[in-house]
Amino acid sequence: MNPQAKLIFALSLTLGTTLTISSNHWIMAWTGLEINTLAILPLISKSHHPRAIEAATKYFLVQAAASALVLFSSMTNAWHTGQWDITQLSHPTSCLILTVALAMKLGLVPFHFWFPEVLQGSSLIVGLLLSTLMKFPPITLLYLTSPSLKPSILMTMAILSAALGGWMGLNQTQTRKILAFSSISHLGWMAIIIAYSPKLALLNFYLYTLMTAAVFLSLNSIKALKLSTLMTTWTKTPSLNAILLLTLLSLAGLPPLTGFLPKWLIIQELTKQEVALAATIIALLSLLGLFFYLRLAYCATITLPPHTTNHMKQWYNNKPTNTMVAVLTTMSLMLLPISPIILAVV
Repeated sequence: MNPQAKLIFALSLTLGTTLTISSNHWIMAWTGLEINTLAILPLISKSHHPRAIEAATKYFLVQAAASALVLFSSMTNAWHTGQWDITQLSHPTSCLILTVALAMKLGLVPFHFWFPEVLQGSSLIVGLLLSTLMKFPPITLLYLTSPSLKPSILMTMAILSAALGGWMGLNQTQTRKILAFSSISHLGWMAIIIAYSPKLALLNFYLYTLMTAAVFLSLNSIKALKLSTLMTTWTKTPSLNAILLLTLLSLAGLPPLTGFLPKWLIIQELTKQEVALAATIIALLSLLGLFFYLRLAYCATITLPPHTTNHMKQWYNNKPTNTMVAVLTTMSLMLLPISPIILAVV
């Protein structure tokens, strides 16, 4: 793909995201979502591999259906209340349809089936965009409409997402699929808290974006698409592999790393809101995610392949690590001590 085309698609993604997150009118928000969808499709299918074409087709169909539901929800609300303002969503049917539409956009259970397949058909950089930037507009819409949405539906979806994201990630061998199920699990944490504390859900999303970007860029720099490749990279970039281990543990939410902060605050807030049972369930379900992060970390740093003769030895790479990877991994590990400042800013 030539640089001019890449620039156009990058600008379109920026425009679509900015349009959705800054608009008050449903039609403008819908337009931004459509621009985003159309801009990411060529990036998914650029390799012309059948799996990439399949991923782009699946992505287009799901996102088109979700966008149609967003439009239908806003029109139903405007029909009954005369309001096109995003924050004035009050009709119960519209609220239900919008919850379904945004769950499809984000990949929340039970509308999650497309996400692992699409991520598997994309490159790691496009996978990073799908897991972070493309989730930002729907999360913003969820944030703006959260007072109108039913907490019980969101909580059910959240617990199911945390459960399925954990269970289905256990036996995966492809790093992109593992990160897709990790994303579904993290979305569960955002969905469970958004009705009670929308700002906390956004903070969770920002920190998740930070840590996921660090993991995706690290995997991209060592070209690890499956666990067997990850096993042989220790000889190639030992320092990056060691940092990747810690970043994965941060994504799992282990203290004293950055990833512990949102989980700690969400459990605290849920307990204050007297839904301690939900907090207990989702905390226990995060142990499933911890297992497959540990598995990734184990493969990356501790093991060697069982039959070394069958694996091509990697050359030691003496190139300096990308500055972006260095900054993101440092932030993924060391933000917990300054959590009071983060909370004051948010």
